[in-house]
Amino acid sequence: MIDVAALQSLRSVAALGTLARAADELGFTASAVSQQIKRLERQLGVQVLAPSGRGVVLTPAGRALVDSTPDVFDALERCEEAARSVAEGAPRGTVRVAAFSTAIRGLLAPVLHRFTADYPNVVVLITEQDPDKALHSVDAGTADVALIHDADGLPAPLPESVRSHALHTDFGDIVVHRRHPLAQVSTPIPTAALNDRTWVTSPPGTVCHQWFRQVVAELDDPPDVRHLVDDFSSQLALVASTDSVALIPRLARPPLGDDLVALDLARPPKRDVHAVWRRSADSSPSIRALIARLESL
Repeated sequence: MIDVAALQSLRSVAALGTLARAADELGFTASAVSQQIKRLERQLGVQVLAPSGRGVVLTPAGRALVDSTPDVFDALERCEEAARSVAEGAPRGTVRVAAFSTAIRGLLAPVLHRFTADYPNVVVLITEQDPDKALHSVDAGTADVALIHDADGLPAPLPESVRSHALHTDFGDIVVHRRHPLAQVSTPIPTAALNDRTWVTSPPGTVCHQWFRQVVAELDDPPDVRHLVDDFSSQLALVASTDSVALIPRLARPPLGDDLVALDLARPPKRDVHAVWRRSADSSPSIRALIARLESL
């Protein structure tokens, strides 16, 4: 019979392109992953990987094998979850969550203490990952739940192996010092009121910089960006000590203190946050309980 762990290793190598990356994802050494795949080749009597530059590629036999793995792992997980559901009847075990940083701050952290108090037999393990990586982790079986977002209004393409459930809509607000002229403007803040302001914003390539470009796209003049800072607490420190304006997602926003105020925009940028899990884990009491708690926020 095919070694299931070796099959999972092959699927990770196929997705990530190298033995080293697959080993890092699976928590093994590259040598261990290599040995698993060699054992798989001996079991099958065919070669499943071939060298390609510094990486590896699937042989036709390897591709056929990887293409069949979703059905294999779905069936195994359904067996496991069915047994647990019957035997336990209540949330139990470990739930591995992959989530982007602001979902950890704004969604997971606020519910985690109460969740673990209500379900003491559940251990929640959280790993920070960008949405694409988190989605892959769920599909590959190295995470049980992913929290992903859609920053541009278009739903992310999902593998057929997963389900998705909308949890939260996150909006971006303007944050200024309470003595700033914008703090005296009636909310929601119209776009025209943002002309002739100085800004601190997230660096290019981040979702929040995309939001910033969206907000300032209709200004009369190019925005005066004074500071590019990725950390939101540091952005707020600059806002508190200068006349700068920041655009901060509500999920990412630490306490503002007495000196800062958040202002609604007339046309705020937004993103929808979804929980994603494997279809084969639908019956997991622990996953259902965690998603229900996140949904209650």
